[in-house]
Amino acid sequence: MSLFNAVGDYIRGSQIWGSIFRHGVPKDRRTRAMAILSNVFLHLHPVAVRKSGIRLSFTWCMGGLTFFLFLAETITGILLMFYYRPVVEYAYVDIQGLRAHVTLGLLREIHRWGAHAMVIAIWLHMLRVFLTGSYKPPREFNWGVGVVLLTLTLLLSFTGYLLPWDQLAIWAITVGSNMARATPVAGHEGPGAALLQIAGVPFIHGGSDARFLLLGGTVVGPNALLRFYILHCIFIPFVVTILIAVHFWRVRKDGGISGPL
Repeated sequence: MSLFNAVGDYIRGSQIWGSIFRHGVPKDRRTRAMAILSNVFLHLHPVAVRKSGIRLSFTWCMGGLTFFLFLAETITGILLMFYYRPVVEYAYVDIQGLRAHVTLGLLREIHRWGAHAMVIAIWLHMLRVFLTGSYKPPREFNWGVGVVLLTLTLLLSFTGYLLPWDQLAIWAITVGSNMARATPVAGHEGPGAALLQIAGVPFIHGGSDARFLLLGGTVVGPNALLRFYILHCIFIPFVVTILIAVHFWRVRKDGGISGPL
């Protein structure tokens, strides 16, 4: 029991724990109030904001530009869903129709080029945050949230790449998804997968690893198209929306737009 207590004390005393939970265990009225006031879902607005947090200052505004592009992608994406069917019989034809007929191709091109611009903007935003040292305490938790948002933005671009269902998309996703075979433990060619076996029978193989889970099969086919469509249009945008709310809330709580630290 003492070992578990020691491990628990070590985790609670770590920098990672302290960057996420800014208060102790809610045992009395004060700590219960602190737990509510420091939770983005229970109390959206920070209790206090520093003067520097609301002062106008010069930045690259790449974070705001990335958020604007996310809104533009969301709106154009919803409109495109009215004209696109995620089945192999119609996907390519629907994309050709979106390029040639629907709003003269403008809607699809805004969505396409907006996605490219969003990837560039979020990389520049991360570069500015890194160069100004804004990943240091007390902003290390928000830096972690930003890294997750960067990863999800790249996944949005990756999952959207398959939807045109042309030769370029199919072979690009085939090459990209092959990397999932080398996922540690979860990929059948990755490190640690060979350790998971029962009586010599591997638990992780080509029909049960991370690539199979991603594609819904062993090759890029109808199941992969449907899964990428759901990931691109519903699951990843939903997670990104929640994390953006946490990100903005934490920016204000940590003193506003960061400068050199």
